[in-house]
Amino acid sequence: MNLRALLNKFETVASWLQSPLLFVIRFYWGLSFARTGWGKLMHLDKTAAFFADLGIPVPKLNAIMAGSTECVGGALLLVGLFSRVVSLPLIFTMLVAYATADRDALNAIFSDTDKFVSAAPFLFLLAALVVLVFGPGKLSLDALFFRRKSGS
Repeated sequence: MNLRALLNKFETVASWLQSPLLFVIRFYWGLSFARTGWGKLMHLDKTAAFFADLGIPVPKLNAIMAGSTECVGGALLLVGLFSRVVSLPLIFTMLVAYATADRDALNAIFSDTDKFVSAAPFLFLLAALVVLVFGPGKLSLDALFFRRKSGS
């Protein structure tokens, strides 16, 4: 077997792993988003007080919005339904988290990358960005319900 054939086989196997990897990312981080959002909603007064301490305006309403976005968006991400669309508000929520609760980490994005990538929002943000860019994969409700037909 020549090198080109070996590389082609390797690329075929690696490509086959794309959908299972996207499923694992969606499932784990969708569940994590949903649980975090549920926690915010179940402890709304505590979440609103934390938001108020951060200087977020209308803290209770914003706590409800953030918690609902994470809870519902996470559940949709988990099952892979409207995955790319729902990743946008999740990304926005994580950017707000960086700008408010983890501002020092955000300011260190270039000067102390370890601090930036160690902040709580980073992996949530990364997972949502991966789904936005690469889609939910074949193991999703999006693929089941919205499969593009050949030749259309």
